[in-house]
Amino acid sequence: MALRDADTQKQVKHMMAFIEQEIMEYYEKKEKQIEQQKEIQMSNLMNQARLKILRARDDLITDLLNEAKQRLSKVVKDTPRYQVLLDGLVLQGLYQLLEHQMIVRCGKQDFPLVKAVVQKAIPMYKIATKNNVDVQIDQESYLPEDIAGGVEIYNGDHKIKVSNTPESRLDLIAQQMMPEVRGALFGANANRKF
Repeated sequence: MALRDADTQKQVKHMMAFIEQEIMEYYEKKEKQIEQQKEIQMSNLMNQARLKILRARDDLITDLLNEAKQRLSKVVKDTPRYQVLLDGLVLQGLYQLLEHQMIVRCGKQDFPLVKAVVQKAIPMYKIATKNNVDVQIDQESYLPEDIAGGVEIYNGDHKIKVSNTPESRLDLIAQQMMPEVRGALFGANANRKF
């Protein structure tokens, strides 16, 4: 009988150890799940914070670009300065297209100024390219009034366009210099290795 009590006692201890082990595994599993949930929540919060920062930075850059676009109208009002700008924009547009027939579109208020600029640019273009060119100024369709100035130059059949307005140039510069702008405003990005 003592043997059976010893066997029973042994089995009870074995069952108790098994139950304790099961409980411990259950709690360890639950602890791991809770820890994972905490890590996921923390990661989500960090990502949300990063997104807020990125949105705020993008909003700041958008505001700066909008302010720069508003300042472009001041350049147009300074006629001598605008004349020099137009000289460069028209000649550069002609060089970019390198066509024998081109059409220049400008704002209605700029027509007399652009006419003089085109007349000055044609001989310079001919000398530089050693090609004849027919440049017409579009008198049927003008640039929208909300554009600060500049020109759009089309090839003869209007299939190719060079947009040389102050806004288009600002957009181009902003796109090309965005890394430098971000660096100047927000410092170097530690996550970028290039």
